[in-house]
Amino acid sequence: MIKFVGAFDKVSDLPNTVFPEYAFIGRSNVGKSSLINAIVRQNIARVSNTPGRTQTLNLFNIDDRIMIVDLPGYGYARVSRADAARWLARLEEYLLTRSQLRRLFVLIDSRIGVRPSDLDLMGFCDANGIAYQVIYTKSDKRIREKNQVRVSHENHPAMAADVLETSAEKKIGIDAIRVIIGIK
Repeated sequence: MIKFVGAFDKVSDLPNTVFPEYAFIGRSNVGKSSLINAIVRQNIARVSNTPGRTQTLNLFNIDDRIMIVDLPGYGYARVSRADAARWLARLEEYLLTRSQLRRLFVLIDSRIGVRPSDLDLMGFCDANGIAYQVIYTKSDKRIREKNQVRVSHENHPAMAADVLETSAEKKIGIDAIRVIIGIK
């Protein structure tokens, strides 16, 4: 059973649970909500064509065992500099203080490839020992940008060795994520 726990503006407002958390983050419009919905086989995360719709820390309880955290995207959302700075500070606080966090899934659009903002996030996680895994989304779509930079765990000590290729639409790679999270 999947329950929406809430949308939280502050890390301090998050419930203090004993459930392991698996958080999803990526640049705006990377397909994060669609991927979350495919993983849990339900439309729980709001899907939008407008970048930056997710603006809060959204928690979902899966079978009273696991928490899925839908984090705001970064990069393209049209928000003020003050809002962007506040979101970044909140993200850093979440990543540095949330002891329940088991893995951060960093989503990258496979049509575009890694961007400097992705590398900044990965560098932050590497420097702070925050376990993360890179997931390329939209792998069923045609590549738009040639000569993409690809990442590997050799240069990123906190990164999981497996880089996953997914498509929420075609259900590619979804089962591998479900196994990591522990969803049947």
